[in-house]
Amino acid sequence: MKLVILDMDGVINQESDDYIKTEQEWQAIPGSLQAIARLNHNGFHVVTATNQSGLARGKLTLKELNRIHRKMHNHLAQYGGVIDAIFFCPHGPDTDCACRKPKPGLFKEIQRRLHTPLYGIPVIGDRLTDIQAAQTVGARPMLVRTGKGQQQLDEGLIPDGVPVYDDLAQTATALLSRK
Repeated sequence: MKLVILDMDGVINQESDDYIKTEQEWQAIPGSLQAIARLNHNGFHVVTATNQSGLARGKLTLKELNRIHRKMHNHLAQYGGVIDAIFFCPHGPDTDCACRKPKPGLFKEIQRRLHTPLYGIPVIGDRLTDIQAAQTVGARPMLVRTGKGQQQLDEGLIPDGVPVYDDLAQTATALLSRK
């Protein structure tokens, strides 16, 4: 199975230090939805793996998160794209759960549910935690400068050898050129 795993906030949609709490606040990063559709049209299945600690912090409800996801799916459908599954960690950073990135729980769940080993699978994120979680399961991490990506680069947090792209659109072009 051709698979790509994406972080959500900062990769697909605009990031907010105060969390994306409502469907009205959710705004796609220019070109991200088209990039997902291009990946789909070239045989890739796309899933997300995202920390959503706003739930644990009481910033949003599961009902509102589902509305946000529905808006993302509806906007993506306008380009002929689809996200096959959304995997998320609802816990806060102080919770010792196995699913909050950088721990690999979300990725192990993706592997289990899709019956697909993640070795070499592209994982696109905007934070060191995305990179670390991908490396833990042998996936191939990639960083985008959108969201927190540029800040993480500027702070020297991203390990050498991790490919860096301006945004999801540029990353998709790079993946598709390797076919």
